[in-house]
Amino acid sequence: MTDKLDEIDRRILAELQRDASQSLDEIARAVGSSKTPVWNRIRKMRESGVITGQTVLVDPEALGLEACFFVLIRTAEHEADWQQRFLETLRARPEVLEAHRLAGDIDYILKVRVRNARAYDAFYQALIAEVKIHNVTALLSMEEIKATTVLPV
Repeated sequence: MTDKLDEIDRRILAELQRDASQSLDEIARAVGSSKTPVWNRIRKMRESGVITGQTVLVDPEALGLEACFFVLIRTAEHEADWQQRFLETLRARPEVLEAHRLAGDIDYILKVRVRNARAYDAFYQALIAEVKIHNVTALLSMEEIKATTVLPV
């Protein structure tokens, strides 16, 4: 579908990423179209999987989640059973905001949000109790310089 996105589709996506709570009239006005064609384009992008959901962004510190850790994981285990258990464990942990499998010396990187170092330790202890991990390195983010969900369109 991305090959079939035209300039108006991309402008609609930019508007939705900027503020998905806008009315159809506001989006149509911003992209230079009318309401019905904009609605049809949004519907088609949802059906094709270009738009995968709609959500609200919440300030983690407003919820008391002041500590952001990047967790580097090395494992000696690469069997399918281990990987399945590991992925299920990560998906079940609400503290894990992102998880990526990497190429290179580090096998996985996690972005974890918790209240403080003590809460991170509880997360860590629960993780290693569930799954055997060779090496874990936790890096505390001292300052978030840039964070966005907006993709370049």
